[in-house]
Amino acid sequence: MLSYIIKRTLWMIPLLIGISLISFFIMHLAPGDITNNEASFNPKTSAESRQKLRELYNLDKPVIVQYSLWMKRMVTLDFGNSFASHRKPVFWQTTDKDGNVTKGMIQEALPITLLINMIGLALTLVLAIPIGIIAARKHMRWQDQSITLFNFIGFSIPGFWLSLMLMYWLGVANNWLPISGIHSLNYESLSTFGKMKDLLSHLFMPVIIPSVTGLASITLFVKSGMLDVLHQDYITTARAKGLNENKVVYTHALRNALLPLITIVGLSIPGLIGGSVISEQIFAIPGMGKLFYGAVMARDFPVVMGILTIGSALTLIGNLIADIAYAWADPRVRRGVVRG
Repeated sequence: MLSYIIKRTLWMIPLLIGISLISFFIMHLAPGDITNNEASFNPKTSAESRQKLRELYNLDKPVIVQYSLWMKRMVTLDFGNSFASHRKPVFWQTTDKDGNVTKGMIQEALPITLLINMIGLALTLVLAIPIGIIAARKHMRWQDQSITLFNFIGFSIPGFWLSLMLMYWLGVANNWLPISGIHSLNYESLSTFGKMKDLLSHLFMPVIIPSVTGLASITLFVKSGMLDVLHQDYITTARAKGLNENKVVYTHALRNALLPLITIVGLSIPGLIGGSVISEQIFAIPGMGKLFYGAVMARDFPVVMGILTIGSALTLIGNLIADIAYAWADPRVRRGVVRG
């Protein structure tokens, strides 16, 4: 098992390099660069000034040279500074000669996105697993049909439309919840309980939206897995021995039925960090999705590459975690891994 983990981890290095190389070249195929955006603010900008900007950002060099310069910094987790006027570090904070600390752009955006998506994923799993079990146990009955109808609605509703409807109903029409940001203007003057209440009120809609849309798919996975397992011979044998139905379902069937869910949770790790571009734009949340969208629109190559690289690394780590979890949950897989 240990040798399998080491091999998979070492294989991640060339894969990550290949992904970053392809991403870097594809990104440079897009028309325009940061000098176009900066020059657009001043129509009188001369060609010489734009060329100096290109030299400043190393954009005058061949793409392979730019990639090699970027790779040298990336090895030490230094993704450089943003092309924007504030020139903030992309990944982590830096300290200048005077001791002033400048936080990294990803460092500022990551905790917000991580908090929202972890709460959303936990809420989805807490609801989806029991609902999926009920749908499987009550297959073809009214409970299952009601859940299936909910799943169809969940699959059909666009996330951005649901966001706008909830924003209007809960925020604009009834003024029950704030519709943007993560803090109120008077946040710093609130008590500890007031700050927590203010934060939760701002996060309610951004958390609910992905939970509703993700609940349908995960519920379907759990139901399908339970239906497949409940028809296995060992479940029939357990019932024939007179075991309690709840023990048959929750002790013998559930563990194997949730195996496909391990893959989903493992592959959801990049989404926990990457955030949602649409919801963060709609609710004006300064998270990773909003940061990525702004960087793409501004042709801010260091920020885009930093987010893409971190997302790619997390995707590979998610696959590794899912494989390890499979081996832990299923003895057949574990024995196969040990033999390999």
